[in-house]
Amino acid sequence: MPTWDAFSFAFGPLVAFGVLGVLVLVLRWAFRRGGSLVERPPRVGEPADYGLLVAVAAPQDYPEGERLRRALEGLGVRTTLTMTTDGPRLYVFPSDAERARTFLGSSGTTG
Repeated sequence: MPTWDAFSFAFGPLVAFGVLGVLVLVLRWAFRRGGSLVERPPRVGEPADYGLLVAVAAPQDYPEGERLRRALEGLGVRTTLTMTTDGPRLYVFPSDAERARTFLGSSGTTG
């Protein structure tokens, strides 16, 4: 009659394969396309790649763009600051573009 001691040589590798299988399933879930938990680096696009948004300013650098973005948001204009292949750009919705350009033109900071 076999005892547990007769099968103990197989217990270690079975546990190792089980743990490895669980690890493979978790990693496949975490790194699958479109549902990864790991954030991808942002893609820098062309200035025309932003759909309905309209570019209203081309600041010299990112800190200046952030200052302008906050000023426009203070006026109630929904603003997006993003890096494009041509440098930083401030984007707004078309309905807010005229108001944003007027404000930026009066402050002498249009790009």
